[in-house]
Amino acid sequence: MNDPASHPVINDISNKLESLTPKAQTLGTYIMQNPSKAVFMTTKELAETCEISEATVVRFVSTLGYRGYSEFQEALKDFVNTGLSLPERVAIKGIKEPGTDRLHRGILEELNNLKYLYENINIETMNQFVEKLDKSHSVYVVGSRLSYTFAYYLGWSLTKIRKGIHILKGSDSTSFDMLTNAHPDCLVILVATSRYPNELIKLSKMIRRSGHTLLTMTDSSISPVIQFADLSLVVPARSIPFIGNVSGILAVIQYIVQELANIKGEELTDYQKQLEQVYLENDVLFNLEPK
Repeated sequence: MNDPASHPVINDISNKLESLTPKAQTLGTYIMQNPSKAVFMTTKELAETCEISEATVVRFVSTLGYRGYSEFQEALKDFVNTGLSLPERVAIKGIKEPGTDRLHRGILEELNNLKYLYENINIETMNQFVEKLDKSHSVYVVGSRLSYTFAYYLGWSLTKIRKGIHILKGSDSTSFDMLTNAHPDCLVILVATSRYPNELIKLSKMIRRSGHTLLTMTDSSISPVIQFADLSLVVPARSIPFIGNVSGILAVIQYIVQELANIKGEELTDYQKQLEQVYLENDVLFNLEPK
């Protein structure tokens, strides 16, 4: 798990613990010592575990400055998700439990994540991404480990909409060379998902120093790359994933690409006709028509 001192929600509890009532101190201590358990508990379950009243839980959350228990739970989820090891993720997902219908459970989990995304995504920020993609001279899309999957999908999709798209793997040190030699007016979109590879943090620092415009697409407001970004889009999810939450980021990428296509107009039509001609001339894609 994370170092508890590294996250605001744990810091807040620690700093206020001595000023709380004895029952609230019991609750605060339990949460600090068992965040991966507490994050999944309702107010009733947390109260029963700590042998206190639900009212104490509600007052405790309010004392920390949260508008409600769900907001506190979301902040705690960010902390837990960032620090959970692979074995801990296996435990919370019940992978070893017999007789579990994992397919149905997984689909329902993703549906809940998409509903949460629908209710909480920042449309204005997504549209700012589209605007910058439209106006930038060239675009570099960067990811590493899991986030490289999303970076590649975003970059590959953008090549169908406009020229000047480059896809970089953050784990490859030549990314530093490519970005150092990039056009002064380029745009960099860095995709970072928990557990946040250190090479992406190093890259984001370098990009900030280089003067390029840096947009980050990430899954949490505590993502360490946000501090270096000119603009950051947080793609929220309700659940803590086994490997990674996929559906929300893919939905956001599809929106951004389609919105960019929408504003390109006739320019898009001409560009895509050129692409299709290249595909045809070089026999790139399967074609039902006889040659």
